[in-house]
Amino acid sequence: MNLSHHLDDATLLALASGTIPHAHGIVAAAHVSMCPVCAKALRQAEAIGGGLLGDSGTEPVSDMARAATLASLDGVAPATRKARAKSELPAALDFALGGIALDQIKWKKKAPGVAMYDVPMPKGSTSALKLLSIGPGRAMPEHGHGGEELTLVLKGSYSDHMGTFRAGDVADLDDSIEHTPVADAGETCICLVAVEAPTRFKSVWARVMQPFIGI
Repeated sequence: MNLSHHLDDATLLALASGTIPHAHGIVAAAHVSMCPVCAKALRQAEAIGGGLLGDSGTEPVSDMARAATLASLDGVAPATRKARAKSELPAALDFALGGIALDQIKWKKKAPGVAMYDVPMPKGSTSALKLLSIGPGRAMPEHGHGGEELTLVLKGSYSDHMGTFRAGDVADLDDSIEHTPVADAGETCICLVAVEAPTRFKSVWARVMQPFIGI
């Protein structure tokens, strides 16, 4: 898979050391399993990040997500082979969804052409994980981010000022980025999104609707 957008070095190091928030770890793990470039970079980060295990007070990625990530580097380990053989999804996401396929997701409509599903996270998790479905040609309101955000495209594509993000591409964003993603024509764009804090919408209308939209 020839991908154009990858994880930042800091994210790879956090994943390697186990200091990445749970939801972000699942998104990062899913991307790594689809991206040879980041898989190689994670191997290198493992040598550096392994020494950081236990040295940080941040919430570690779950053992399940971490195992799925590392398994993706050397083929699929026996414990995950059966689950992945039955799923179109990356192993880390498949585990988080409990084996539910995308066509079985019970989407909640949030706006015309936009639907969302909250992926269950462990109690006490400091990050949230969501599946986001955006209809062809639909635009998300211009917004910034309250913290680190990872968005992995699973199906379809979207574009913003940073380029076009296709299946397997990941947007590794911080609170300095503001953008207006637009789903490209022809296919619904489905993304996996990990967030630390609510989105910061620019327009008054979007801010008023935010409690109902849920992002």
